[in-house]
Amino acid sequence: MPIKYMLGVPEVVKYVGWAHGILFMAYIVAVFAAIRAMRWTWFSVLVALAASLVPFGTFVLDRHRCKDETFAVWH
Repeated sequence: MPIKYMLGVPEVVKYVGWAHGILFMAYIVAVFAAIRAMRWTWFSVLVALAASLVPFGTFVLDRHRCKDETFAVWH
């Protein structure tokens, strides 16, 4: 983290890490909620979970899934 090393504020890592963990858990819950709500196949679920491991993968997945779905909630 640039703030930790450039400005010498190591406390920021604690709070940003905590927020990152909460958001990651919320993403996992949302993926499993999509199984039923959007009738995803298990392959779609695995792709969505794999996208969470790649930087910005969830944004690419969102764009792709919204094009595929007839009912896009956020767009």
